[in-house]
Amino acid sequence: MTATSTPPASRLRGRDTVRVAFSGLRARPLRAVLSALGIAVGIAAMVAVVGISASSREQVNDQLRQLGTNLLTITPGQQLTGGEAKLPPDSVDMVARVGPVTAVSAIGTVDDASVFRNQHIPEEQTNGLSVNAARPDLLDTISGTVASGRWLDDALAQFPTVVLGADAAERLGINRTDGSGQVWLGGEWFTVVGILDPVPLAPELDSSVLIGWPVAADLLGFDGSPTTIYERSDEDAVDDVRAVLPATANPDHPEEVSVSRPSDALAAQAAADETLTTLLLALGGVALLVGGIGVANTMVIAVLERRSEIGLRRALGATRAHVRRQFLGESVLLAGLGGIGGAALGGVVTAAFAQTRDWPFALPVWVLAGAAAATVLVGAIAGAYPAARAARMPPTAALATV
Repeated sequence: MTATSTPPASRLRGRDTVRVAFSGLRARPLRAVLSALGIAVGIAAMVAVVGISASSREQVNDQLRQLGTNLLTITPGQQLTGGEAKLPPDSVDMVARVGPVTAVSAIGTVDDASVFRNQHIPEEQTNGLSVNAARPDLLDTISGTVASGRWLDDALAQFPTVVLGADAAERLGINRTDGSGQVWLGGEWFTVVGILDPVPLAPELDSSVLIGWPVAADLLGFDGSPTTIYERSDEDAVDDVRAVLPATANPDHPEEVSVSRPSDALAAQAAADETLTTLLLALGGVALLVGGIGVANTMVIAVLERRSEIGLRRALGATRAHVRRQFLGESVLLAGLGGIGGAALGGVVTAAFAQTRDWPFALPVWVLAGAAAATVLVGAIAGAYPAARAARMPPTAALATV
């Protein structure tokens, strides 16, 4: 009597699982593409949100590195009686005598002086522009740059010449600095000699019309009292200098002096961007959830449509685990294809947006790793029930539907 040999157990290797899963997707390409599109939209939204936010923060960090975080501004506060305080005319020189201070300059608001494109414009139409006397060393202290023309030097400061802030030039409709452009200021004609680039650390200058300190006193009655003092010191001495500035700028009334650090505003902007990023990430997560539901729906329909295939495979020796792995693999691959496409789309959107804003392109590696993990997780969750349902289907019941 010849002994019968036991047939080897059915096996499904990892690469075979991938091949079978791809075959299932290729059989219904349009449905696969539409399902993957839902995942792609969610991943693209999340990658783009994080990428744009990271690029924005990198831009702020670049600005801080270029402009420095050691600039302090000194302004008059309020008197105890409620009136507006004033800084002494010699406060700039007193601040300059502080040991760690490396640079100091100031502007002073010229009261009752307005600037117009010509003398025929009504006085109430000031366009929100302020007239300020400025020192020649102001631009170096605040790290400002001239977009067109030149800055006020010691010679120009003696004559009726002006330098316009970026917003001031736009509101006045002036873009020429060749000596032919003039503005009507305080009842006098002033020649425009320069236009500034926007000043991130001193945004109040963007809407200012800047004239020389001497000519402001001679023609417009400027009393020489600064309204904002800009001071730079060594990075490691900023806190110590900040503590002594009120008593230095106004020894008689230090309580009437306010000291601030303009770079803190840029840091606050970055923090606000992070808060907005968290909100947008949540919206991207909702889109990813919707995409996952679409994948689950696709896999459930696939199980119902392929009952005969499931029954035939079971009849030929496939185990429940094999069927479960097949459909789970299809779900993960479907989500993975959507994730790859979404990550690529999100990266392209980030790069395009950063280029239009002249920002550095910054896309953290953890974003791509997180996108890959998210797609695998979504695919596994979306395919868990359909795969289990397919595995539980009896071969006879499945073949009976043929």
